[in-house]
Amino acid sequence: MTKKEIYENKTETLITPLIKANNFELVDVEYVKEGSTSYLRVYIDKEDGITVEDCTLLSRAFNLILDTNDYIDDTYIFEVSSPGLMRPLKKDKDFQRNLGKQVEIRLFKSLDKQKEFEGELKSFDKDNITVMMEDEKEIIFKRIDIALVRLAFDF
Repeated sequence: MTKKEIYENKTETLITPLIKANNFELVDVEYVKEGSTSYLRVYIDKEDGITVEDCTLLSRAFNLILDTNDYIDDTYIFEVSSPGLMRPLKKDKDFQRNLGKQVEIRLFKSLDKQKEFEGELKSFDKDNITVMMEDEKEIIFKRIDIALVRLAFDF
C-alpha cells in the first residue's frame, strides 16, 4: 500500500464517525501533491447540499483529530469541500445513486476513434460500466479504461 493510500484510508476511518454524526455523506478523500504543496482533501455532501458552515464545522472538528493522531509525515494543508456539480463518479455508491441519469465518460485510449461518450448509466459492476447511447446502443466500458465518469449537464 502506498503512503497516499495509507493516509487516505486512515483519514476515511477517522472522519467517518464525524460524517455520520452530522448526517453528511463522505464522497471522497484524497491526498495529493500540487506543485510543492501536499493537500489532504475531504469531499462531503448531503441531500440539500453542503454549505460553507458545514465545511467549517467538519474542518474544525477533524483538525483536532489530526493533531491528536498525527499520522501524516509530510507538511500538508487540510481542506473540506463540496464535490461540486461536475464531480467524478468513483465509488459504487456514486454509480448506484446515479443509475438512469446521463453521464459523460472519457477514456484513456480511443474506442472506435472516439474518447468521449455520453449516455444513460444503465448498470455497473466492479469491472464494467454499461451506458445506453442516444441511438439505443448499449456500450460496456471496462473501468480500467475509463479516465473520468461524471454526470452530464446541459448548460
